[in-house]
Amino acid sequence: MSASATDATTADGLPEENPWGAPPRRRRRKLTLDRAVFMAVFLGLPVAVFVIFVVIPIGQALFYSLTDWSGFSPVMNVVGLDNYARLLDDDTFLKALRNNVLLALVVPLVTLVAALAIAVVVTTAGPSTGQVRGLNGSGFYRVVSFFPYAVPAVVIGLLWARVYDPASGLLNGMLTGIGLDGFQDYAWLGEVRAAMPASMFVIIWASIGFYTVLFVAAIKGVPAEIYEAARIDGASRMRTAVSITLPSIRENVQTAYIYLGILALDAYVFMAALAPGGGPANSTLTMSQHLMNTAFRKGQFGYATSMGVVLALVTLLFAVLVFAVFYLAGGRDKKGEVAR
Repeated sequence: MSASATDATTADGLPEENPWGAPPRRRRRKLTLDRAVFMAVFLGLPVAVFVIFVVIPIGQALFYSLTDWSGFSPVMNVVGLDNYARLLDDDTFLKALRNNVLLALVVPLVTLVAALAIAVVVTTAGPSTGQVRGLNGSGFYRVVSFFPYAVPAVVIGLLWARVYDPASGLLNGMLTGIGLDGFQDYAWLGEVRAAMPASMFVIIWASIGFYTVLFVAAIKGVPAEIYEAARIDGASRMRTAVSITLPSIRENVQTAYIYLGILALDAYVFMAALAPGGGPANSTLTMSQHLMNTAFRKGQFGYATSMGVVLALVTLLFAVLVFAVFYLAGGRDKKGEVAR
């Protein structure tokens, strides 16, 4: 067969379908000035910004973590992995690490369960007949639940520190007012058993509103016909929420879980406002608090940077575990099933 047959074109100048079934050959597009400018602006510039403000600082942090840098002197000596070895013998750091892990286990789970419950109620828990909708006045509930998120975290921490005040706090006043005299002058942030749960409650209270609004928007995107069909089949509200709502917004839940986990693994602002010293027996101390104290109060920036590296690795591990759990729980792609 001649070359003219294989390279035949239509009247519009497009290559004809190869009669032997082979795909037509693509011509390489020339690099014009417009294409070069487009690639430089929309590809090169973002990559350069990412490298300058993300990759290079990460590399610097890794280097500083291998030194004895004091933070206030240009002189630094490379000590290798000695800083990381010190972390294994630092009881305060290990306590802070356990506190962060506890926060990452409890705060995202409780917050998302509560936010999802509120979102389901205000979107689909209305009348059992007629159009699927939420409760009457659901907009009011959304506004009220979102209000705490609009307040800065440091303000929330300071406000709740006053609420928890043993002598003049609102919480103890309310509890003793209804006859619970055991809470007279009770130090919520001064007792080892109560300090961490009280701090967790503040973080959960401040975060529920945002994730409620997030889930409401996601549920609004689920076709109403699906809920109507489930209602006709006699599915209960709980079954509808578990079997329809939750799978339909799975990706939103996954993203929210990762964001909340990152917040819990940091939690510096909340904890510093509630208990600047780390609470009784360091019961509320977080890695970020210990890092700041080590760097700015003790002048051990190299050692503090190694704590930051560990915190970053723990955060990355948390994100990987969340992705793995959601994948194993049914979030995997259906490409394999379609192929079969």
